[in-house]
Amino acid sequence: MSLRPPSEERHIAPMRTESFRRGRPDLVGPEHPEPPFPILLSGEVQRGFGRGGKDLGCPTANLPHESILPMSTVTETGVYYGYAQVSREKDGEIVLPEGDARVLPMVMSLGWNPFYKNKILTAEIHIMHDFPTDFYGHEVKAIVLGYIRPELDYTSREGLIEDIETDKRVALKSLARPAYEKFKTDSFFDISNHPRL
Repeated sequence: MSLRPPSEERHIAPMRTESFRRGRPDLVGPEHPEPPFPILLSGEVQRGFGRGGKDLGCPTANLPHESILPMSTVTETGVYYGYAQVSREKDGEIVLPEGDARVLPMVMSLGWNPFYKNKILTAEIHIMHDFPTDFYGHEVKAIVLGYIRPELDYTSREGLIEDIETDKRVALKSLARPAYEKFKTDSFFDISNHPRL
């Protein structure tokens, strides 16, 4: 698959169709990550629009614009999968418990969120873990390992939520392969945050 970098200008995303929904695979990507993956991202979590958790039941960590350049210069808009880790520290103090700082599976949306008509390109990471509190201001590191689907527009919030839930299942199944699982222990992540076994 060849990926095109997204333009800095907002584009028209295709509308999600019923045939797209029915034809979605439950496993994506080759057996081993292939270029441009893995892509390493890091940045301080920014306040976004507050829609992920409240409106969609899928809280996200928004990365600052400059931190998504390694991604936005080599890939197209869409949904991706990989692993992410939240730093326990904020302002020099440890505020998150060890369990919240593990390397965890994630899905990431890179795009314009056409359903909400965003005016800027954003990268929003949903870490598949039930965090008891937000982590604005914490550093997040992510390794993006593959592409799930293109960015789409929706006629209903319910259709968008349905695709997000499918994205999560696809990500978990795709990450369960040995060549992907090994990135959980990549040196890019802060091993001091890993819980002791």
